[in-house]
Amino acid sequence: MPMRNHFTPNDLIRFIYRETSSEEDAQIRLQLAEDSELAVEFNRLIETVNMLDEFKLEPSETSVNLILEYSQEQIEETSHA
Repeated sequence: MPMRNHFTPNDLIRFIYRETSSEEDAQIRLQLAEDSELAVEFNRLIETVNMLDEFKLEPSETSVNLILEYSQEQIEETSHA
């Protein structure tokens, strides 16, 4: 693969999630060492990924209760049919 002079945010995200080849890894690492703007973008993406990893999404108790009530209503309707 020829040397790339410009990596996109998508390339950096693939690199962060280890979806790049070993050759791409080496090219990205070299470019990060030489291009301060790319390094800033990379660090911003790393921070974003770390924040996303911290989120633990769970439905609210109200949502769970509404789903359970709806489910119970469906069971009652089908058992009376």
